[in-house]
Order: sequence, then C-alpha cells, then structure tokens
Amino acid sequence: MPPIVNTLLLTSLVVASPLVTKPRQSTAAVEPKSEQSPAFVPAGFNPPTHVKGAGFQIVPLGPDLVKIDFDAYMSSIDHLQKMFSRSSSWPRADISQADAMRDMENEQARFINHKSFAYAVLTPDGSRELGSLYVSPSPIGAYDSVVKMWVTKDAYEEGFDAELFQWVTTWMKTDWPFRNVAYPGRSTDWQTWDSLVAAGKPRKALPEEKNP
Repeated sequence: MPPIVNTLLLTSLVVASPLVTKPRQSTAAVEPKSEQSPAFVPAGFNPPTHVKGAGFQIVPLGPDLVKIDFDAYMSSIDHLQKMFSRSSSWPRADISQADAMRDMENEQARFINHKSFAYAVLTPDGSRELGSLYVSPSPIGAYDSVVKMWVTKDAYEEGFDAELFQWVTTWMKTDWPFRNVAYPGRSTDWQTWDSLVAAGKPRKALPEEKNP
C-alpha cells in the first residue's frame, strides 16, 4: 500500500515558500524592506518614474542608463569632486564599467524597495545625461528627506544647475509626500550640514569608558 501523503504538511510548505521575482534587466539582489525601521515614504506612494521639465526629462537610474551615466560623470571628474562629492573618491579615473554597472543595479534595487530614489536628468531625446539627483532619508530628525544633485561641468557653465535646483524644489512640494526637505550645499551650506550630521551621530566611547 503506498504511503499516505500528508496534504496539510505539503500545503504549509508551499505557503512558506513564495515565489521570488527579480527586477527586469538587473542581477542585483533586491534588498528586503525592514519592518524595524520607519518607512521612508508612505505605503501606497508611487514615486515618479518619468517627468518632463523645460528642456530635460527625469527617469530612474538603472542598468539601461549605465553607459550615458558613466560618460556624464567621467567627463566632469574635477568639477564633481569639488562641487558634489567634495572628495577624490568619486568620481575618479579608475572607475570600471563593472563598477558602474554594480552601482546602477544597487540604485535600481533601492528604488524598487523604496529605500531611496536616484534619477538621471536627460536631454529631451534621452541621448545624453545632464546630471543626476538623489532623494534619500535624512540622518537629521528635523528633515524627513535629503535631496542632492549634480550636473556636468558643461551643463553647469550653461546655468543649468540653478535651473534644475529651482525646478526640483517645486517638484518636491507638488509630487512628493515630504514636509521638510534638506538640500545640502544649496539651501543649507555644507559646513552647517556637516555640523548637523556630526551632532546627530552617537558619540564614540573613550577607551576608559568602555566596559572591561
């Protein structure tokens, strides 16, 4: 007589093993949403995925844009190190195509999971990237989000940086759920911002204060 199959056990195993879907055109592991930390955006909020401005368009960064994104920041290394990252670590001349792809996959995964939202600022025909902007959680309690952005050296010299900043501040008010947005290096100067971030970090214990 064949063994009797415990249908209840099989059903529970199926329920406990949901199918996992991967984002299209990305090999990045999708980061699971943390139930322990507060959500960055409200449940049910759908972040914009294609917005047109005057002479530009904004779309999420991802693997499809790796080439034009790479070309944009590599064309403006010195400019971006001074104006955006304030560091020689990004961008730098030895960034590889593989590094660039990993970065795009990570940005796409974070967007999908509503951890942060990175966008490319493209020409109207989508053939060239003028810059990027990043919407992320704030490390300072007085703000509920942080927006940083950069444009290429050529676009900056044409006055596009100021134009984009003005447009983005309006966009954040009309299309996003945030009440108080920080714009480091713009509405808040970098020195003040750095001080606020440092003040919000837990103080490291001195050696004599540590438990033996």
